[in-house]
Amino acid sequence: MANYYNDNKELRFHLFHPLMEKIVKLKERNFTEKGDFDFAPMDHEDAMDNFDKVLEVVGEICGDIVGPNAESIDAEGPQVVDGHVVYARGTAENIEALNKAGLMGMSLPRKYGGLNFPIVPYIMAADIVSRADAGFVNIWGLQDCAETINEFASEEQKEKYLTRVCHGETMAMDLTEPDAGSDLQAVQLKATFDEKSGKWILNGVKRFITNGDGHISLVLARSEPGTKDGRGLSMFIYDKNDGGVTVRRIEHKMGIIGSPTCELVFKDAPAELVGSRKMGLIKYVMALMNGARLGIAAQSVGVAEAAYRESIDYARERMQFGKAIMRFPAVYEMLATMKAKLDASRTLLYETARFVDVYKTYTHISEERKLEKDERDEMKKYQKLADFYTPLAKGLSSEFCNQLAYDAVQIHGGSGFMKDYPVERIYRDARITSIYEGTTQLQVVAAIRGVTTGAYLEQIRVYEAEKVSPELEHLRRQLIILTDEYEHAVNRVLSMDDNEFIDFHARRMVEMAGYIIMSYLLLLDSNRDQMFLKSAKNFLRLAKAQVKAHAEFIRTSELADLGTYKYEME
Repeated sequence: MANYYNDNKELRFHLFHPLMEKIVKLKERNFTEKGDFDFAPMDHEDAMDNFDKVLEVVGEICGDIVGPNAESIDAEGPQVVDGHVVYARGTAENIEALNKAGLMGMSLPRKYGGLNFPIVPYIMAADIVSRADAGFVNIWGLQDCAETINEFASEEQKEKYLTRVCHGETMAMDLTEPDAGSDLQAVQLKATFDEKSGKWILNGVKRFITNGDGHISLVLARSEPGTKDGRGLSMFIYDKNDGGVTVRRIEHKMGIIGSPTCELVFKDAPAELVGSRKMGLIKYVMALMNGARLGIAAQSVGVAEAAYRESIDYARERMQFGKAIMRFPAVYEMLATMKAKLDASRTLLYETARFVDVYKTYTHISEERKLEKDERDEMKKYQKLADFYTPLAKGLSSEFCNQLAYDAVQIHGGSGFMKDYPVERIYRDARITSIYEGTTQLQVVAAIRGVTTGAYLEQIRVYEAEKVSPELEHLRRQLIILTDEYEHAVNRVLSMDDNEFIDFHARRMVEMAGYIIMSYLLLLDSNRDQMFLKSAKNFLRLAKAQVKAHAEFIRTSELADLGTYKYEME
């Protein structure tokens, strides 16, 4: 019997990170709920044991049901019947299995029927599900939309909708429109308040909506007549039970075929306002997108895990010239590099998840009582880190995911191009990770402030100050030199005092910061467990090559050079 949690010791390592003690204590309000709920933990050890056991269940379901169903779902796909989505047979089986195990509403409060888990074990579950089937995680994983309801909705709305999510109902976030992709300020779906019914009415079209026929949807719509920018947009909850929305079609996609990507027609669809008018894009979508981006980072890591494992298994079994192909330097270097990128992506993912956990939990506590000054300061610190790390994690992990999928097919050779092997599907599924919830280019736009404000450098110095064993000092010394190169490169770009020059080099600077941060995280992981030492060394070699190449490009770049890259508009 396969178990995608128990067979991956790296997951348990990240689950038992030292910062989890603080996170769990905050999340459990110092374990004060043990008298009110039967399954509330008594102490930290009890809570960690709960996470461990639930993740074992996730791993078992993914190994025995979700993973084996992936190929048939990819072949069958969902359909539109009478204006609504009918899932593939395997998708319905997956949903039923996870619902029976109580794995919806994992991070939601117990009073609504949730497990009250921190973000870290929930993201870990998403990592595991993604390894089993990247398309299915887009259905199960959209439960994280409920976090936005939990954070901004009224108590009445929370009671009404969060309980339903915890009992297995699916969700969607309806943002994109035919003429409003990345530019959400251009959203035109119309929201009109009906005085007679006291409800908001939605009319218009949404496109590229993941799991668009979900039971409960968060919808971005224009509530202020005559406006054309983000200040006229509000957030609404649409309940499928109320009717008014039909699925016009399901998009025919390259990958993640089991996940229905829908075009929706809203015709006098009743909806409920979330929070305050005009704050839909400015406040609520930003929170929603950050959660989604962390989810895509988890999806990227899970897909990368699947690609790496398929590659290892094939390279061990495939014989050429009298020996297994993994014995050839060209192949074993690829495998070692894949493992280094996988470990680097995962360590950045869980570092980011921990930052999100601390600040989100303080945010919820601040609604219950006034925070002390040191608590407020800590909340601001972790919110800043979460804001800068989220686009970094999403951008880099999705790019690495695509690289691992590419290499997996390459290792399989001609067989990898055939549907006989899972890597063909994995390769197609991987491609979307660097596109949706903001392309890599948009993640750079979100992350560049971490470079220009010095936030990444500040956190790198924090890692630099951590104590490591004498055996690891030579790696830290290399990273200190690399950090100096990064700092000099950033200073050169900023010294030009030209926004276009900064934008031109933004991706290079963000990648430099990312490679150094991931190298430090792997170094610190190696200090806790030697199993990461090979990946730390191999990834540092990659980091040195990338950082030095970017630094050289920046050093020799001038403002006048920008003209050689521009194309004239006809």
